[in-house]
Amino acid sequence: MRHRAFIVALVSAVVWPLAACGPLATMGPSTYFADPGQYEYFSCALLAERHKSWADRELELKLLMDKAEQASGGTVVSIIAYKADHTTAREELKLIDETRRAKKCDG
Repeated sequence: MRHRAFIVALVSAVVWPLAACGPLATMGPSTYFADPGQYEYFSCALLAERHKSWADRELELKLLMDKAEQASGGTVVSIIAYKADHTTAREELKLIDETRRAKKCDG
């Protein structure tokens, strides 16, 4: 239990100072792993297809992270192995949703 608390404290010590440097939420979606303009010329049907694909990937990575965290030292493994991919998937979903809203796509 102490090991997990140490890792949480360590990650928090690294993440919080970086979060303070990030752009404001009012400036639109901030992305570090996804290209903001890549979905600009996609049709609504293609956006829906990509959304499903990224949502499936995000769920798969979340399940893998949850499974890894159950093992001893799993939090570290989860962060190292899956966190960047999970963040990428979430950012892609955010961009797709923003593009779908801007294009007034259904659903």
